[in-house]
Amino acid sequence: MSALPVNGMLNALVREEAISSDQANTIQTKADGSGESVLNTLMGEGISAKTIAETASKRFGLPLVDLDAVDTSDLPLKLVPEKVLQANTALPLFKRGRRLTVAVADPSDTGAIDGFRFSTNMAIEAVVAEAPKISRVLEDALSDSMEMLGEGLDDDLSNVEFEREDEEAHDIEDSSIQDDVVVKFVTKLLTDAIRKGASDIHIEPYEKQFRIRFRVDGMLTESAKPPANLADRIVARVKVMSRMDISERRLPQDGRIKLKLSKNRSIDFRVNSCPTLFGEKIVLRILDPTSAQLGIDQLGYEPEQKRLYMETLDKPYGMILVTGPTGSGKTVSLYTGLNILNSGDRNISTAEDPAEIVVPGINQVNVNPKVGLTFANALRAFLRQDPDVIMVGEIRDLETAEIAIKASQTGHLVLSTLHTNDAPQTLTRMVNMGVPAYNIASSVSLIIAQRLARRLCNNCRQPDKVPEEELRREGFTEEDLAGSPRIFKAVGCDQCTNGYKGRVGVYQVMPVSEAMGRIIMQGGNAMDIADQSREEGVDDLRRSGLKKVLAGMTSLEEINRVTKD
Repeated sequence: MSALPVNGMLNALVREEAISSDQANTIQTKADGSGESVLNTLMGEGISAKTIAETASKRFGLPLVDLDAVDTSDLPLKLVPEKVLQANTALPLFKRGRRLTVAVADPSDTGAIDGFRFSTNMAIEAVVAEAPKISRVLEDALSDSMEMLGEGLDDDLSNVEFEREDEEAHDIEDSSIQDDVVVKFVTKLLTDAIRKGASDIHIEPYEKQFRIRFRVDGMLTESAKPPANLADRIVARVKVMSRMDISERRLPQDGRIKLKLSKNRSIDFRVNSCPTLFGEKIVLRILDPTSAQLGIDQLGYEPEQKRLYMETLDKPYGMILVTGPTGSGKTVSLYTGLNILNSGDRNISTAEDPAEIVVPGINQVNVNPKVGLTFANALRAFLRQDPDVIMVGEIRDLETAEIAIKASQTGHLVLSTLHTNDAPQTLTRMVNMGVPAYNIASSVSLIIAQRLARRLCNNCRQPDKVPEEELRREGFTEEDLAGSPRIFKAVGCDQCTNGYKGRVGVYQVMPVSEAMGRIIMQGGNAMDIADQSREEGVDDLRRSGLKKVLAGMTSLEEINRVTKD
C-alpha cells in the first residue's frame, strides 16, 4: 500500500523526527475524515504546540515568537476583517508602512496568509507562534471588540422590542428560535450595523452558502458568512422580532424592530422578507431619527441652493418636489425641511409608506391600501383638519397628484417626492401622469434632484494627477481650472472604507420660473426645460458634483459613478 500524501507541516515534523511517517499518514487520514485542521488533529494526538512551533520555525526558516512576551494590548486588528481573523489561526502583530507582520501556527497553510494579504492589500511577513497562544489572544481581542461594540448601549442588549405571534403560527420549535447563540448573533448583527454606519442589512440564503452584507456609504460589502445550516434559524429569529408570521414562507412580508441604544435614543429597523429559491431573503433598512436632525448645512447644499430651499420653505403655499432614485436621501431632505418648519404655530401632517422617521410635533400617517387608506384618502383627510404644511411620501398616481396640487393652490405648503432622473424630467413626468400643464405651472415652486456621493477620508486622501485636457472632457470649465486646482483620489486606511467615510449630497435645485411655466404650457419637453434652467444659472447634478470634487469633498471617480450618463 502506497504512502498517503501528507501536507507541509506533517512533512516538516517527519523530517525532524518528531513523528513517524505512519503517524503522519494516520493524522492526515483523521484530519480528512473529520474535517478538522491538521494542526488541531496533531495536538489531539498528543503532539505539543511548542514542538510544532519550533519545528515550523526551523523547517520554514521563520522567526519563532513567544506571545507571552509580546504586548498584545495594541494589535492592528482593525486592519483585518473579523471573519478573516475567526477563520484562521493567525494573528496580526504590527504594521510597518505597507507591511504587516502576522503570527501563524502553520506556515504551510498558505490560505491563511493569502487571506490576510487579500483582505488588507498589504505585504505579509510571517512569524511562527504556538497555536493555543494565538487562539487565546484572538479570543480575548475579539471579546474586547464585542465590549467596545456595546459601548453606549444599555447593559441589556435584548431591549429590542418585539411581540411574539400566536403559538399556533409557529412551525419551528421555540427552542430553535430562542437558541442563545442565534439570539446573540442577531443582536450583535444589529448593533454591528449601527456601529459601522450601515443603512441596510441584507441576509441572503443561497444553495450552498449563507451570507450577510451591510450597505455602508451606499456600497454593499460582505459582513459575515454564517454556517448555511443556521440560515432558517437566523431568518426565523429576525421574523419573530419583526412580528412577522414565521409560518408564512411563500409570500413577502413587512415588519419592524425597535432597538434601544439608551434612554434617549432608539433605532428602528424596517424589515422585509422575500421568498427566493433557497429560502427567505431578509433586508433590514436602518432608520435613525438623528439623520433628519443634521441640519441643512450638513447635507451638502451649495450656498445658492440652500438659499433657494430656505426661501421656498418660507412661503405659505406652493409645492416642493424632491426627486431621485431609491436611497438617494430624499426622505432626509424632506425631513430637514419639515424640522425647519416644525413650530408650535404650524399644523404639519405627513402621509408615508411607511413613516421612516418619527418626529414629535408632526402628525404622521402610515398609508394602508389594504384597508383603503391611500395617499389620496389621507390627503383628503388632512385638508379637513386645517393644515399648514402637508408632506406626501410619494406622488404615484394622477389622483394623488391632483389633490396635492389643489392643496398647494389653496394656501398650503406641500412637500413630496417623485422618481425621476433630474429636475426638468419631473415636470414632464407630471404631464405624462395626466396633470394639466397649467396646474403644474401655477403650483410647483421648487424641484430638488439629488444623489449621494461618498466623502473622501480626510486622513488618507491624496492629490490625483489628472491632465487638464482630461478634466475639460469631464466637464470642468476654464474658470474651474484657473490656478491649477487640486483634486483628490481615494486611498484607504484603517479609519475609512476604501478611502471614503460618510456621504455628501449632490443637488440640482431648480425654481420653476415663469419662463419654465410657459415652456410647460406650450408643450415643451424636458430638454427645453433643462436649457432654460441652464440659462437661469441652475447647476445640474453633474455640475454640482464637479464642484464637490474641486472642494476636495469627493473624487472624480465617485462623481462619475453617481452622475455620469
